[in-house]
Amino acid sequence: MAESFLYLTTVGWKTGQPHEIEIWYVAHAGRFYLVAETRERAHWVQNLRRSPAVAWRVDGHHYQGTARPIDREAEPALAAAVAALMENKYDWSDGLIVELAPGPE
Repeated sequence: MAESFLYLTTVGWKTGQPHEIEIWYVAHAGRFYLVAETRERAHWVQNLRRSPAVAWRVDGHHYQGTARPIDREAEPALAAAVAALMENKYDWSDGLIVELAPGPE
């Protein structure tokens, strides 16, 4: 069974230091998706807006790649698929969806 949490490391936009959070996630089409409840106010979202290169670990695997917020209006099918997965797994999906795309190994 998959873990309930993903551990995301961003670079602090003020400090330049690594910042790790524990957060709910879903996997879809080879990528990982998170939802920021406080949307743009979340510090980790502010960090990745300025520096989209991120690292994360989940289910004993470590990844590096890029993060990007998903615009629900511009990508409605993707947003709906991710929201449905989050609803199914956690019974919650309200917030800013963020995509984590693994980079080349």
